[in-house]
Amino acid sequence: MTHLRPLELSEIDDPEILSKFQHYADTRGFTPNSIRTMARRPNIVKAFMQLNQAVLYEGTVPEELKMLVSLASSVASGCRYCQSHMSNLSSIYNVPDEKIAALWEFQTSDLFSDAERAAIALALKAGILPNDADQADFDELGKYFDDGQIVEIVASIALFGYLNRWNDTMATQLEAVPRERIKRALPDWDEGKHS
Repeated sequence: MTHLRPLELSEIDDPEILSKFQHYADTRGFTPNSIRTMARRPNIVKAFMQLNQAVLYEGTVPEELKMLVSLASSVASGCRYCQSHMSNLSSIYNVPDEKIAALWEFQTSDLFSDAERAAIALALKAGILPNDADQADFDELGKYFDDGQIVEIVASIALFGYLNRWNDTMATQLEAVPRERIKRALPDWDEGKHS
């Protein structure tokens, strides 16, 4: 059970927030409970949504890869709320269910390119213990990505460091759409505290 109830849209009177929330509903099929909870502090939710936009949807790294990196970081940290959300967004950005299900076998699965392997390896390492990331990880990334793209990849990992902590600390209640989407790829997946 969530520790803090998400606000209903009728409880929010800021047109900028409501407009962004509508965008989430239009693109994802729902407005995430995480940001509905953050909306109790309008400046926090606005800053978060702006950062989320810049990190995940701007730049030259394909959105598909950013979603997989964010999913891997969330798997590593254990945040089931974010795992389901990033499975949903990965699917929206045309990642097949088989690839989502094969994430833990990314090193050997032919579903992943060498560039994806380099990015996912860093995401898993940083999602567990950021201090384990070393020069070898960045040398491998450098084979496939320029410096600006590496910044985008690390920003995706870091964004989910924030979200993983937010949602696990709050025990944010999982919405139906991401629950159904992840269970399509991983039928035995369990939402844990986010029910």
